Amino acid sequence: MVNILKQTVIGLFCLCFVFQTSVHAAVIALDVGHFPARPGAVSATGETEFEFNRALAIVLRQVLQDRGFTVNMIGESGDMKELEARTRAAKGADIFLSLHHDSVQPRYLEYREIKGRRQHYCDRFSGFSLFVSRINPDAAQSLRCAVSIGKSLRQAGFTPSPHHAEPIPGENRLFADQLNGVYYFDELVVLKTAAMPAVLIEAGIIVNRTDEAVLKQPQTRKKISTAIADGIEEFFKKR
Repeated sequence: MVNILKQTVIGLFCLCFVFQTSVHAAVIALDVGHFPARPGAVSATGETEFEFNRALAIVLRQVLQDRGFTVNMIGESGDMKELEARTRAAKGADIFLSLHHDSVQPRYLEYREIKGRRQHYCDRFSGFSLFVSRINPDAAQSLRCAVSIGKSLRQAGFTPSPHHAEPIPGENRLFADQLNGVYYFDELVVLKTAAMPAVLIEAGIIVNRTDEAVLKQPQTRKKISTAIADGIEEFFKKR
């Protein structure tokens, strides 16, 4: 009996070791959305989305590396202009994550003056969104990964935004998982051309004045990064 118990314990230890090794041996391609010449959205105080994306990516990279993941950072230097070059640079990765920060449709923008400059904002919408493409060669795993990340963000206290599903020009996106803030966006280049499961994350809405102030805080970036990493780990556990 003692030998049987000993063998069982050893077997469970080995299984756990293999599991941990397989999870933490994963390679994450971390794409910093946009570049200085085309910096994406402009925040409520006039800062570019690219700078928000890069700042969050730097924190997320460290969180993932601290957990044993290998991170391939793409677009950090701001010189990667071609979208398909980003997915080519991700070759060999297990997951492609594209980090972004969100805006709203022009019809909702209001304006104010900041230091003599006319600046837009919109406080109507708040929260994160995730996108996957059904054209991606591993669409099912892309969706599983996005749902896992969205669930983890919700558990960390963040709220998904429903505004991309609004039936207006420029939106009208179909929910893939409404509870966890996941949408289908089939034609997004970085999602459909990635050779591995791919998810685009809109971490928050930077034209919202309150959201922008919160998203700038180092503790918020760490909290978002921790939640994303938790979601990725959960995804690998069930893969």
